[in-house]
Amino acid sequence: MLDTNTQYHQAVTSCKEIFIKKTKDYGTAWRVLRTISVVDQIFIKALRIRTIQELKTQKVGDDIRSEFIGILNYAIIGLMQLELGNSTVEELAVDQTEALYQKQVQFALDTMQSKNHDYGEAWREMSQESFADLILVKLLRIKQILQNDGKTLISEGIDANYVDIINYAAFALILIQEGKH
Repeated sequence: MLDTNTQYHQAVTSCKEIFIKKTKDYGTAWRVLRTISVVDQIFIKALRIRTIQELKTQKVGDDIRSEFIGILNYAIIGLMQLELGNSTVEELAVDQTEALYQKQVQFALDTMQSKNHDYGEAWREMSQESFADLILVKLLRIKQILQNDGKTLISEGIDANYVDIINYAAFALILIQEGKH
């Protein structure tokens, strides 16, 4: 079995490859998305996963794995938007976009390594259903933070919630790759 860092890198690399190809196809049209729009994009993907899990059937071709990839990539977009600020019509060069993407991946990876150390890879025993539910919780928290004008009293901010979403999606992708989900 591969170690977590290697598996994480493989999962995120496959997501990044798709993201860069879509950037070449569509440009950085996502720059117009406000935080709530990014959250809503992730929300519909997580709800779709949950619906497929509950109904045990689907009518649209994209599978659960594809939805977790989309969730991870939209959470990266969310972090990039927070860093860039001012959602606007702006075309970024592919190499600049790739560098921004990698910076956010590194941020999420660093967080994952610290938490993984403390939690002892507990995620390996979690269900795919839990990952979908926890992603939904993080999204609802972001929505509440937005209603509070982006402020929290003692809780983590929007960025930390996006990082957790990235890591939950990466963990789900790893377990899917291992054939556990």
